[in-house]
Amino acid sequence: MSLVELIAQADERGLAASGLACLDRCVPLLGGDDEILRPLWASLAESEGWGEDWGERVEQARAKLDLPGVPEGGVFGEGEAVVLAHRMLGAVPVDRAAGNLREWADACSVAALQIHRLLDAASDGASSVTARREGRTQDMSPLVAAELRRQVAILELLSAHGPAGLRQALALSTEGRRVLRAVVSRRARGRV
Repeated sequence: MSLVELIAQADERGLAASGLACLDRCVPLLGGDDEILRPLWASLAESEGWGEDWGERVEQARAKLDLPGVPEGGVFGEGEAVVLAHRMLGAVPVDRAAGNLREWADACSVAALQIHRLLDAASDGASSVTARREGRTQDMSPLVAAELRRQVAILELLSAHGPAGLRQALALSTEGRRVLRAVVSRRARGRV
C-alpha cells in the first residue's frame, strides 16, 4: 500500500502519531532537544480518551520550539528546510478531529520528505515527493528512501497494533531524528 493510501485509511490516533513522528524527526532543524515532544507522544499512549490534553501539550511544545524571528538562513543555516519544519510545528491541530489530523499528517509527510530531499547530498532523481508518496520509488536518494520507509512503517505499525505500536513508532522516529541530526551537523561542519 502506498503512503498516500495508508494516510487515507489511518484513524485519528494513527494520523496524530504519523504527523508527530514527522515533526519529531525534524526537531534538529527547530533547535529542540530529543525529549521536547515526549509529552505529545505520552498523550497518544493514553488508552481511554487519548489525547484529552493534546491541545495543551501542543501549545507547550510550540512555546518551547517556535523561535520568533527565525532568520532567512534558518537557525542552523538550512533555509528552506527550517521553514518547512516551522510550518509543520505551526500547523499542528489542537483539535483532534479526524479531518484536521488527516490534513496535518498529509502535509507533514510531504514536508518531511521534502526536508530530507533538500538535505540529502545525493540527487533524488527527477520524481517529485508526490510520486514518492504514491509508490514510485525508482532512483530515490538514500535519505529520502529511509524517510519514506519510516513513514510507511509507522502507519503500518499503528494500523496493525493500535496504541501498542506507539513504542515502536517512537523508536523509528528517534532513529530518524538521529540520522537527520547527523546530516545537519555534517552540513554545518562543511560550512565552517
